[in-house]
Amino acid sequence: MVEERVSATLTVAAPAARVFAVLADPTAHAAIDGTGWVQEAVDRVPLTEVGQIFRMGMYHPGHPDGDYQVANKVQVYDPPRAISWLTGQEKDDGRLEFGGWFWRYDLAPLGPAGTEVTLTYDWSAVPRFVREYLQFPPFGPEHLADSLHHLAGLARAS
Repeated sequence: MVEERVSATLTVAAPAARVFAVLADPTAHAAIDGTGWVQEAVDRVPLTEVGQIFRMGMYHPGHPDGDYQVANKVQVYDPPRAISWLTGQEKDDGRLEFGGWFWRYDLAPLGPAGTEVTLTYDWSAVPRFVREYLQFPPFGPEHLADSLHHLAGLARAS
């Protein structure tokens, strides 16, 4: 069976509650992103519950519009241990449609000054018709490690 997820882990020199607070702040996501695709938070309210929707302005040169927007739906919210969201889009009729991939951060407190953070990108639920026009994962392996290093810098600075 082909693995349909990638993960990276980093020890962050900050308490888990601080790391979680950065992840729950959509305005920090552009600075965390390791690809440069995330441009800005459209919905700037902190994440607080499962089912919450937050939108992000994006840019990718391979996207038909270049600039586009994604709608994310929080699927795990367990402070300060885990947070996850599905990524999708809002259709012209206002309906949200999710593509089957998600981002998940698992935080393991290592005491007051440190947290082991694992970032997972999982595309196992992506339907075949989507896989016909999108390649998974859509980024190189360095993306997850870059994102965790960016997160660590933000959490230390908070």
